[in-house]
Amino acid sequence: MQFGTLYGIGVGTGDPELITLKGWKRLQNSPVVAFPAGRDNQLGFAETIIAPWLQPSQTKLPLEFPYLQDSDRLQEAWDRASDKVWNYLSQGQDIAFACEGDIGFYSTFNYLAQTLQRDHPEVEIILIPGISSPMAAASVRGKPLTWRDQRLTILPALYHMEGLESALDISDVTVLMKVSSVYPQVWNVLKRRNLLEHSYIVERATLPEQTIYTNLGDRPELSLSYFSVLIIHSNSSSTAIGN
Repeated sequence: MQFGTLYGIGVGTGDPELITLKGWKRLQNSPVVAFPAGRDNQLGFAETIIAPWLQPSQTKLPLEFPYLQDSDRLQEAWDRASDKVWNYLSQGQDIAFACEGDIGFYSTFNYLAQTLQRDHPEVEIILIPGISSPMAAASVRGKPLTWRDQRLTILPALYHMEGLESALDISDVTVLMKVSSVYPQVWNVLKRRNLLEHSYIVERATLPEQTIYTNLGDRPELSLSYFSVLIIHSNSSSTAIGN
């Protein structure tokens, strides 16, 4: 029996036109389109990105990926998602899973793929990359993310400032994902290191409500959304473009 193929597609950071041509074609040609379900009866972020490109005939498959730290409950959620996906793949139907950003960059898709491969190793899984938030944030600011031989560190989330201190010690460019919850602490570190003038925040990059914050020395407190990226250029030569 022929099984369906699971395609993991990175759909970018918000602008529907930033999906790659390969991802767009696969998205439109898959009978089933899966994505992380939204919270509180709202559309999920990836679902809003791909909405303009979906066909009425396609089956929509929202999958629950709870925001928890409990490993047992998380595994239960991944098991349920895998079972739902398998119901279609076992009937020979391809599934396109849309994930915000890049499919291999801190993506929820990885947990689904690992669980599915554990239970059904015969299923083929194909990844189609997309644009991740650090690249999008740098582009909308008009600056290169890195310059020449600069060293780049990306931190997915900060719970302790020691990780930031270590990154700043060894990197020319440091990117902080999900900075909203720790921004006051981060601001104090950057102030002590005289890096505030070389740092900026992009909130909701590539979306209509996108906001860029510069002059962080005047902004010790900011009310930021979850989709906020802080970029720190420790080496001032990187400011050559887009001052």
